[in-house]
Amino acid sequence: MSAVSRVPVVIIGAGPVGVTAALLLARHGVRSVVLERHQDVYPLPRAVAMDDEVRRILQAVGVHEEFAAIARPAKGLRLLDARHRVIGEFRRSEHGHHGFPQTSMFDQPELERLLREALVGRPECELRGGVEVVGIDQNGGGPVRVTFRREGSETPEYLDAYAVLGCDGAGSLTRQVIGAVWEDLRFEERWTVIDVRTHLPVRSWEGVEQVCDPARAATFMRIGEDRYRWEFRLRDGEELDARRVRELIAPWVEVSYDGDVEVVRQAQYTFRARVADRWRRGRVFLLGDAAHLTPPFIGQGLCAGMRDAHNLTWKLGRVLQQGSGEGLLDTYESERKPHARHMIRLAVAMGWAMTGGQGSAAALRRSLTSAACRIPALREAAGRDLSPALGHSALIRRHTRLGGRELAGTFCPQPWVGFDAGSIRLDDLLGDSLAVVSAVPAAPWLRAVAEALGARIIGTDDLGDDGTLAAWLRDGRADAVLLRPDRVVVDVVPAGADDFTDTAAWAPLLCSTRLPSPTEPLATARLSRSASR
Repeated sequence: MSAVSRVPVVIIGAGPVGVTAALLLARHGVRSVVLERHQDVYPLPRAVAMDDEVRRILQAVGVHEEFAAIARPAKGLRLLDARHRVIGEFRRSEHGHHGFPQTSMFDQPELERLLREALVGRPECELRGGVEVVGIDQNGGGPVRVTFRREGSETPEYLDAYAVLGCDGAGSLTRQVIGAVWEDLRFEERWTVIDVRTHLPVRSWEGVEQVCDPARAATFMRIGEDRYRWEFRLRDGEELDARRVRELIAPWVEVSYDGDVEVVRQAQYTFRARVADRWRRGRVFLLGDAAHLTPPFIGQGLCAGMRDAHNLTWKLGRVLQQGSGEGLLDTYESERKPHARHMIRLAVAMGWAMTGGQGSAAALRRSLTSAACRIPALREAAGRDLSPALGHSALIRRHTRLGGRELAGTFCPQPWVGFDAGSIRLDDLLGDSLAVVSAVPAAPWLRAVAEALGARIIGTDDLGDDGTLAAWLRDGRADAVLLRPDRVVVDVVPAGADDFTDTAAWAPLLCSTRLPSPTEPLATARLSRSASR
């Protein structure tokens, strides 16, 4: 048998979720090996939309500025009837809660190249392309053994790891190994996706258009300077030839001959709604499409996988580098699975509202959708973040309360804050550790808690922001909050109180035997990358 190498974490799959997980682990000082079947990034576009929460994750891995150069902010979503008349419009802000445009359009191969370039610069990460994983074995509390073969070789090689992250897509071997099966959320439709490059004038409002026509449901969006995507729902047994494609896209662009447009990709997909019934066995975890599949109607397929990586990696880092107990890892599935299921059901509901039903049912749907779009409060709600707060868990302490917004489980907003003579984004100031944001002077007990956790204390009066954080705490009737490294609120100190609401519940999960310095300085390189406004 070949010699067995040891590494803290093996990641199976070098798509955006797998590479992001490796980069996030590196930020927490955890080495990883990424195993990928292909030698290079998948060359054709798949995901094209990203929300501001995920752009914040790209900030955490250090590629947000490069990504900004290849992304286009989208104005929002327009619902059109079969004659392309506007039924409703839901605007998205260029300055969302997370400090980035609420919706961005992009080309996935370009994003993957950015992520891989960042990976090359991290000595904690190793990418092995052209290898196929053929086995994952876990015996008791020992290491997880991953067996793989290099391209063109029948000789098996082995890696032993503390943890294995299965980012290996819908056909995941990892999901089979842990014995997970799909929970069917009852949605299945066949669509064709057509990516086009053209210099012809294309009618676009710089947002997503959804044609609510049950006879030919369609989606259109501009992705880049000369790049566009159409998606059309297919009828049973239907195939689209070049002539039919030109007819379908004619409402947006007049194509006189085939040379006017370059079809970059035309592919058929069966959109499904599914969640794996378990996301973990021992120290083998599922992330991304290995754990969940969603229809594309609200652009959350890739986003959900990136959230998986952000949620799990800081916990692995705390267990591996700081000595926290493995109980912390239990919160990954309990937090992420309900959130993913909620977003999938929201996508299914949006899909039905936009395109579902036939005959009288379609007419009723169209009337209800049109009426709903005229309700200002509903338009405003739809324009806010679609992602809900994380639910109550061992690490998230949510309480029923009278008045004030519940902050636990939500993300802290990210304003620009003062730093030296300029300003930086809040997360760059907070770094990668736990943090306490307080609107009142920190009492001795709060300082003691922060010191025990290795958390920095940041006073809102000292931030030099535009008042966003103080207003957010005031809205939640809180004097202070404890933030995780992924910037989710663990618990709050209610206004006028002298303690968090449930320290005894989360403290055992976060306690560590090896704490970083709470005053650890920010990496100079990181600050230099956070451009002042």
